[in-house]
Amino acid sequence: MAVSEKISEAELVVMEALWQRAPLTAADVAGRVTADRGWSVQTVKTLLSRLMAKDIIAADQDGRRFLYRPMVAREDYVASESGRLVKRLFGGRISPLVAQLAQQDQLTADDIAELEGILKGLKS
Repeated sequence: MAVSEKISEAELVVMEALWQRAPLTAADVAGRVTADRGWSVQTVKTLLSRLMAKDIIAADQDGRRFLYRPMVAREDYVASESGRLVKRLFGGRISPLVAQLAQQDQLTADDIAELEGILKGLKS
C-alpha cells in the first residue's frame, strides 16, 4: 500500500513501535516511546489519532480499549519516502544521490560493495 500522506518525525516514532510489535494499546505504545521522548500518554494518543486520520493505522476495539495496528508495511513506507526524496531533491535520478553521499564521505566500503553487487545483479 502506497503512503499518500507524509508522516511527521513524531508519527514515525509511533509507527516504528507498531511495526516492531502490533497490535498495541495506546498505553503500550506510550511505554515503548516515552522513555526516550518524555511524551505523555495523551501525546501518544494524539499521534495515533493523526495516523488514523491518514489511514496509516487502524484500531480494533478490545473491550474498553483499542488495539492499534499498522495498515502500511514498513517496507512500503520506506519505498514511498525514498521515492519522494529522490524525486524532490534529485529529479528522480538515483546517481546524483549516490554521488552526493560519496562526496560527503557517507559511503563505507561495505556500502560500496553492496551497491556494486546490486548493480551487478541488475546488469545480469
